[in-house]
Amino acid sequence: AALEGRRGAVVAMAPWTGEILALVSAPSFDPNLFALGMTSQQYGELQNDLDRPLFNRALRGAYPPGSTIKPMLALAALETGATDLTRRSFCRGFFMLPNSTHRYRDWKPEGHGSMNLNDAITQSCDVYFYEISGDIGINNMHDYLGRFGLGQRAGIDIGGEHAGLVPSTEWKRTAFRNRDDQRWYDGETVIAPIGQGYMLATPLQLAGAAAALATRGTRYKPHLVAAVEDGVSGQRRMIQPQRLPDVEIRNATHWDAALDGMHNVMQGARGTARAVGMGAPYQMAGKSGKAQVISIAQEDDYDEEEIEERQRDPAQFIAIAPFDEPRISVAMIVENGSSGSSFAAPIAKAVMDHHLGYGADSAQ
Repeated sequence: AALEGRRGAVVAMAPWTGEILALVSAPSFDPNLFALGMTSQQYGELQNDLDRPLFNRALRGAYPPGSTIKPMLALAALETGATDLTRRSFCRGFFMLPNSTHRYRDWKPEGHGSMNLNDAITQSCDVYFYEISGDIGINNMHDYLGRFGLGQRAGIDIGGEHAGLVPSTEWKRTAFRNRDDQRWYDGETVIAPIGQGYMLATPLQLAGAAAALATRGTRYKPHLVAAVEDGVSGQRRMIQPQRLPDVEIRNATHWDAALDGMHNVMQGARGTARAVGMGAPYQMAGKSGKAQVISIAQEDDYDEEEIEERQRDPAQFIAIAPFDEPRISVAMIVENGSSGSSFAAPIAKAVMDHHLGYGADSAQ
């Protein structure tokens, strides 16, 4: 209901068990039509619908994750020594590699000014992550994001899951083996920490990554089935939570850094989604994201009002709540929603409100 007819997906998970609380792809269709039989015209209408109701976005929708991966890469940067909690960078609205005139632009044209890591997560400063990208390195990004389950199937008990993609130098050599140029370029590393370039993730994968952040590294295999019952004997076998490899982080304080930044995103004075989280009856954490879907020339400005609706940026958000004792992780995307904080965050909060008993239909 929170999607309100938009094209998108929502996945909600119980962080400490892997139980899927919600898995929604919108728009959807009536599966009874397949059981009862449908005309070729009815099937043709579903198959040719521009909104793709037959496509399960929650499992198969592989999208650039945008800035939703910044908390995970903040951990990678701290663990590899690419940054620390005291390092500050000055964001003037763009970043340039040495001996290059190309400007890698921040989402905020005028820049954020002086930023530390907490500020960079809270305000989603792209320039800070551009600057440390080379010190992290694409192969370390591949390693750490893989620890959170990105770039691989989660193994959910339903078919059709997309594996997503987290690139590495070896991946490019293999994927581009029939091309003359298989080199990995510095510019490809620069844009990786903001979830662009070759990077792809599904809403299910991002919900699992958010759950791993919530538990500080303890991971569970996502599952839809609660129990299997024998139709003859009535004997019921409950499905037990299945552990996945933990996210191993050497310094526990690094978890604090990533999670505090996410907390500030929703309930800090300068958080990008503070309008959604401030005043809420419980503490929460989140991270917005969007990825540019069309190329914009260096000299041009992005004006979404002048861009056809289906070419606007997708809006993504991950969230966990309550902050201190997480009971739900959420990941979602609104296709062509443009802003994760404005379009996706309110939907994620509505899902958390409902699960925690603060929804509009709750007695609380």
